[in-house]
Amino acid sequence: MNSFKTVHSFGSDEIIINKSKFIGYASPINSEDEAIDFINQIKKKHADATHNVYAYVYGDNSNIQRFSDDGEPSGTAGMPVLNLIKLENLKNVVVVVTRYFGGILLGAGGLARAYSKTAKIGIDSAIIVDKTLYCDVNVEIDYTLLGKLENELSKNNYLIKNKIFNEKVNLNILCLEDDVEKLKSLILNASSAKCKIDVTDSSYYSVKDGKLID
Repeated sequence: MNSFKTVHSFGSDEIIINKSKFIGYASPINSEDEAIDFINQIKKKHADATHNVYAYVYGDNSNIQRFSDDGEPSGTAGMPVLNLIKLENLKNVVVVVTRYFGGILLGAGGLARAYSKTAKIGIDSAIIVDKTLYCDVNVEIDYTLLGKLENELSKNNYLIKNKIFNEKVNLNILCLEDDVEKLKSLILNASSAKCKIDVTDSSYYSVKDGKLID
């Protein structure tokens, strides 16, 4: 996958609905085992909770999809959480919604809405990002060429990961694998070939609204 939507990091948030306390947790995962471990951690943390409902989606084609109602009426808890993940078009993500019952029954529709809403605030807390596969292109240029090169990079929507100022300026630019040769040409033209270019292996980076998320 060159790019997919997921969450950037662990996140959690909580809400009170008709005196029941709902806590939403979300996290990116790199395997189904990681999803299971995360679920077990939350269950251990909230061993006294009324329910610890979960859902997760994993795989290049989102082929692994699991959910649990954890004692809630069938279809009112785990499935709404899973549907919310799919609605947001996320993959490689796990969500757990913990509920402490407050004494008021919500009904099937109310439960589904509560679990979906809590899953949403947990996911939003974890920050939805585009996880994109970029090559690291390292460039060394003279200070006098920096402004021109940065302008060209900005016009062409390239992301600068880092800048280091020594005797010369070293830029770390992120580039899609298919655009590496195009980027090299841009750098050579902007610097009149007075530069050094080194391309390293591809890695996934989190991007939101055209900016890198650390």
